[in-house]
Amino acid sequence: MCSVGIPKGIWSPFSFYWAGRWCDCVYYRGTAWHSIWLTPGRARQVPGLGGCQFGVYRLARCRGWGTGSMISERDSETTFDEDSQPNDEVMPYSDDETEDELDSRQPVVEPEQNGINREESQEPLKKDCSWQIKANDQRFYEQPQFKRTIFLCIKKSKYAGNAIKTYRYNPITFLPLNLFEQFKRAANFYFLVLLILQLIPQITTLSWYTTLVPLLLVLGITAVKDLVDDIARHRMDSEVNNRTCEVIRDGRFKTTKWKDIKVGDILRLKKNTFVPADILLLSSSEPNSLCYVETAELDGETNLKFKMALEVTHRYLQGESAMANFNGLIECEEPNNRLDKFTGTLFWRNTSYSLDADKILLRGCKIRNTDFCHGLVIFAGADTKIMKNSGKTRFKRTKIDSLTNYMVYTIFVVLVLLSAGLAIGHTYWEQQVGNSSWYLYDAQDFSPPYRGFLNFWGYIIVLNTMVPISLYVSVEVIRLGQSYFINWDLQMYYPEKDTAAKARTTTLNEQLGQIHYIFSDKTGTLTQNIMTFKKCCINGQRYGDWRDGAGQLQSHPQQVDFSWNMYADGKFVFYDHYLIEQIKSGKEPEIPKFFFLLAICHTVMVDTSDGQLNYQAASPDEGALVTAARNFGYAFLSRTQNTITISEMGIERTYDVLAILDFNSDRKRMSVIVRESDGSIRLYCKGADTVIYERLHPSNLKREATEEALDIFANETLRTLCLCYRDISQEEFVAWNKKFMEASVATTDRDEALDKVYEEIEKNLILLGATAIEDKLQDGVPETISRLSKADIKIWVLTGDKKETAENIGFSCELLTDETKICYGEDISALLQTRLENQRNGAGSSTCSSLRMSEPFFQGSKDRALIITGSWLNEILLEKKKKKKKLKLKFPRTAEEKQQQSEKRRRAEAYKEQQQQNFVDLACECRAVICCRVTPKQKAMVVELVKKYKKAITLAIGDGANDVNMIKTAHIGVGISGQEGMQAVMSSDYSFGQFRYLQRLLLVHGRWSYIRMCKFLRFFFYKNFAFTLVHIWYSFFSGFSAQTAYEDWFITLYNVLYSSLPVLLVGLLDQDVSDKLSLRFPSLYVLGQKDSLFNYKKFFLSLLHGAITSLVIFFIPYGAYLKTMGQDGEAPSDYQSFAVTAASSLIFIVNFQIGLDTSYWTFVNAFSVFGSIALYFGITFDFHSAGIHVLFPSGFQFTGTAPNALRQPYLWLTMILSIAVCLLPVVAWRFLSVTIWPSESDRIQKNRQKLLAAEQQWRRRQSGLQRGVSARRSAYAFSHQRGYADLIASGRSIRKKRAPLDAVLRGTGAAGAPHTS
Repeated sequence: MCSVGIPKGIWSPFSFYWAGRWCDCVYYRGTAWHSIWLTPGRARQVPGLGGCQFGVYRLARCRGWGTGSMISERDSETTFDEDSQPNDEVMPYSDDETEDELDSRQPVVEPEQNGINREESQEPLKKDCSWQIKANDQRFYEQPQFKRTIFLCIKKSKYAGNAIKTYRYNPITFLPLNLFEQFKRAANFYFLVLLILQLIPQITTLSWYTTLVPLLLVLGITAVKDLVDDIARHRMDSEVNNRTCEVIRDGRFKTTKWKDIKVGDILRLKKNTFVPADILLLSSSEPNSLCYVETAELDGETNLKFKMALEVTHRYLQGESAMANFNGLIECEEPNNRLDKFTGTLFWRNTSYSLDADKILLRGCKIRNTDFCHGLVIFAGADTKIMKNSGKTRFKRTKIDSLTNYMVYTIFVVLVLLSAGLAIGHTYWEQQVGNSSWYLYDAQDFSPPYRGFLNFWGYIIVLNTMVPISLYVSVEVIRLGQSYFINWDLQMYYPEKDTAAKARTTTLNEQLGQIHYIFSDKTGTLTQNIMTFKKCCINGQRYGDWRDGAGQLQSHPQQVDFSWNMYADGKFVFYDHYLIEQIKSGKEPEIPKFFFLLAICHTVMVDTSDGQLNYQAASPDEGALVTAARNFGYAFLSRTQNTITISEMGIERTYDVLAILDFNSDRKRMSVIVRESDGSIRLYCKGADTVIYERLHPSNLKREATEEALDIFANETLRTLCLCYRDISQEEFVAWNKKFMEASVATTDRDEALDKVYEEIEKNLILLGATAIEDKLQDGVPETISRLSKADIKIWVLTGDKKETAENIGFSCELLTDETKICYGEDISALLQTRLENQRNGAGSSTCSSLRMSEPFFQGSKDRALIITGSWLNEILLEKKKKKKKLKLKFPRTAEEKQQQSEKRRRAEAYKEQQQQNFVDLACECRAVICCRVTPKQKAMVVELVKKYKKAITLAIGDGANDVNMIKTAHIGVGISGQEGMQAVMSSDYSFGQFRYLQRLLLVHGRWSYIRMCKFLRFFFYKNFAFTLVHIWYSFFSGFSAQTAYEDWFITLYNVLYSSLPVLLVGLLDQDVSDKLSLRFPSLYVLGQKDSLFNYKKFFLSLLHGAITSLVIFFIPYGAYLKTMGQDGEAPSDYQSFAVTAASSLIFIVNFQIGLDTSYWTFVNAFSVFGSIALYFGITFDFHSAGIHVLFPSGFQFTGTAPNALRQPYLWLTMILSIAVCLLPVVAWRFLSVTIWPSESDRIQKNRQKLLAAEQQWRRRQSGLQRGVSARRSAYAFSHQRGYADLIASGRSIRKKRAPLDAVLRGTGAAGAPHTS
């Protein structure tokens, strides 16, 4: 009960006017008064009425007095904070966030160092914190409660070891496991059964070796390939697991391998080493046990982040003996994938200490600027957050794979039906002919039906080549070869990082030629994550163009020489010599102020290394601005808690910093107040133009000129900031500082109080100018996106960055243009809601289903793009977290209530699915989609939605651990390897060094792989049908006796030697157009997206073609041999001569046919075609010789057949006629197709020279934007997180012993930040 008599969670029947707002209830809880505002779902503390932090409570909207039973069912199931607008600036809830966590979520407040948890704050913790860690006590984990049953009574510790295992086999399990996995494949198992059937004398019609040899070949090649892949995994795992760090063992720090680290161990990590597990930071070499980490492995960001240990561990856990004696107990949350959240408690010395994510170092982070640090292992191995974020490993198979499997099943059904029909024919033949023919008696008194049954299995064996066993091994060989071509492609080699393209998966190559959607990360994937100062505007004058010292424009840029500046870093590039002359001359007083502001208004920290100044910034933007000021003569040298030292054109000056007004995503600006050498006080401010212009003094003369410059910079997709200042009187500062100090120590609503105080001083500002920073794209990104768009591939950008930055990059890479109409989350929410209501209303009508399909969301064909934040994404897709009903007084439920609940859930799920489908349809109507401020789980969800509702082939590309889930979810995952870490690469199917190589991977390798695989499959089915169906025609003349039409050895070697090499080489080497033409004409790629080259229609055409060829191969020799006589008086029409003739015709036809299908002839192709024919005749003559018959009389029974038959001219004429009848119609059809119905590639090949001359080189679009007319504004160049202002102001980052400034310049002293690597 509340102190005013209102039950907790119930709204009062009256309202209060309190603190300037109407509220429904004011009540006292703990040590503070609280009010409940009219806004449903929210609660706030009344300012100034207490010191206790008040949480967010969900209150049922119930007017009137009552009990918990009055809470409506609808409200109890509503989404969290449902009445609030989604916040574009914040990330949505964590991926694993539970309903209880949402219910008890506390507002963000400044954590207190060494703070002891209150008793009430521990209660919700104990419920979920079942993970316990005891330092330096491995026996602690042997207790029964920490064991889990893995099989029957076998138990294992629930704490994972730190070894990472991605391999599948070991020397003992390789053979049995690999064979088991291979025989899970239907075709392999089928041929194993076939081999067993061939060992049964009553039904076998072929020797057992005809199946065993191809089966062993298939199993062997696949096993070798799997072995090679697994050895590579073993090596990678071994490399990671055998890294070393120092661990407390027997009271001393000893070097230990990563794989031997266990939960509860205490580690010592040194600078520039990776963190091997998720650890609690205990202490470090830095002041207040700060530790700086680089999280590139996790999120691709290279700017440093800081962690800080508890004050108590910092104080008492510095020495080795103290570490060895540490026996603290930690209770925390179970392992999960939330990178940004951690909840736990340390119990030590009879006191409890709260733990959060700021005290945790995650596996994959890299220690920077910290000589050493100590930590306690909390999660190891598979339990670490980076491994939990990797998502479920999915077995990926291509669309062609699935289609081929269905075709094989179709062939098997046809095989069974044909065998059954031929068995019935044999039964009839036995009844009519066989029983009355005494010379056919085989001493077996079987009935005709039983003979028919045996013949059914005999035909299953004879016709087994319709189900091609060599198909799978051939496909694997082709894919392996295509993978090597990707690996060997020098045009995809990135020399700067010595990174070659790598096909990490060999089973998806042809799918690269069928991509519809690309989902790309931004930071580190499209951009280099490197900010460069490009241009500026000072006092209305723009600088940064190619100009000489007199201000005249130059046609060829000449780099500015900064040798006059002793602090220049040597890497800074600038081309405007006029600005340098202005700085040196000092004629423009605003220019020194401009660069002085850049040097003093920041939260950058500095240190020296090898005599060089090194800056560490909370964001790359801020680092770029300070670096620019340094090169222009205003170098930031050092700082203390209250001072900052700057070199102004070689003169060192130290200024008192009176206050730092830090940046946040709502303020979009930061300021510093400094006391200058003459005693005056001045505020310097930089921020986004939208917020600066609102706070300018009305008499700013250069306002319009600067705004025009901002428009020009924005049009060039540069990130802009406005710089300004104001002078403050001593009296005004004293009065303001009093308010500032009060707000700084406020225990409640501190951020709001500070923002309000900041507003009072940041007004009437004098505009100095603006900066323009380039968020440097990787080379070739716009060209790549342009080409992929022409290939009808849609590109979606999924990033955790803020909306303005993501939109700016969209313009930079020309995913967005000035003509693009941009829709935002708030715009499409209404459209989707209207569509959903229409679909609900028309649920019973026949037109409802067609409504979604036929009616587009947008009218007209205007170029549109969608930019949506993670919060809006959750809002639209109905993915917001639900709250549980805490009080349930209606129980037990009746059957009717249960049915109503079930129906309600089903209806809600149906609405959710319909809404998601509508969103995907709407998004796919846009040319480009940018999702910003999204979590790793949301990235994967967006990919999954497109896969589910569009049935499209997707590709995801990223560079960090936060992209792993997306990469694994997409049909194809691509990792960018380089400075951002290897997590994405390790989970990817393909990797390379730069985004621009994606166009070659898809438009060249992907397209070629698809064409080659389709051509291979079509021809493979054709040659097998042509080969096998001859047995069926022969059965009509052999009493359906399952007698083969060919020699056994020919059947065995046909798919292995006689016809395999030419089609394999086509699958490996064929290309319809060159790689240059493939890139120049991206429209060629569309064939793969439409599945034009291989589908059921093409399959049945191959079947028909094969059937016609088999008819020709059988009946032309049959008709030619009927009642004929050879030149030597012998009849050539015996069975063995006929078999040789048919086999020879078949070999000529299929090899010449693949020659006709070859688009790209090389010596190897020609050799394979004619070599296969020569090989056939060579082996045939050997197998038909008398010598081999003497050695193996039962295995080689066609003695002398080939030499005798092939010396008959009549037989050669027969073969020539068969070849002509089969191939001439094909040649005629090809000629007509190319002439009358040419394909896109045919037209390009035919008019290649003309098209190449007409095709213009890609050029960057020139904007139609006029000067002074801005259609958009560039992103403000700030990080979307707070800077280091709190650390600087508190002095926690400042070393106690400081070297003099001259030592800093010699590189021997310490400055205001830790050492930089």
